[in-house]
Amino acid sequence: MSEGERRRGLGPRGAAFVLGAVLLVYLVLMGGRAITMIVTGRPVFVVLGLAIFVLPVLGVLLVVDQLRFGASTERLARLLHDEGALPDVSHLPRRPAGRVERAAADAWFDEKQAELERSPGDWRCWFAVAQAYDLAGDRNRGRKAMRRAIELQRGEADAER
Repeated sequence: MSEGERRRGLGPRGAAFVLGAVLLVYLVLMGGRAITMIVTGRPVFVVLGLAIFVLPVLGVLLVVDQLRFGASTERLARLLHDEGALPDVSHLPRRPAGRVERAAADAWFDEKQAELERSPGDWRCWFAVAQAYDLAGDRNRGRKAMRRAIELQRGEADAER
C-alpha cells in the first residue's frame, strides 16, 4: 500500500481549496440575493442587502489572509529545511494521542525563548518560538510570533536585493 493510499482526508491544502470553493459559491449566491434586495430601493431591504453583501466579502478577506499566512509559513519552513536548521521536535516525548507532553513542550519553549532573547532580530528564532508556542498549546501567541518571523525574513530578503 502506498503512502497516498494510506493517507485519509484532504490535508491542509485540499481543505483550504474546498473551503475556498464553498465560500465562492456562497459569495455568488448571497451576492445575487444582496443585489436583488438593494435594487428594490426599500430602506430595510437596502440595509439588509448591504449586510448580506459585506459579510461574505469580509469572509473572503479573512480566508485570503489565512491562506497567505499559511503559504508564508511554509516558505519559511522550506528555507529552514534547506539550511538544515528546521527545528526538530521528534525527540520530544508524546502522549498516546500524538501531542507533545506538556512538561517537555514547556522545557522546549524555555530553550527557544532563551535563544530568542539572545537574537531578537533573527527570524529563525521567532519561527522556533512560534513552533514552541504551538506545542505548548498557545496558538494565538504562536501566530503572532510566526507573523513576526515572516516580517523579519521579508526584511532580510529585501535587504539582500
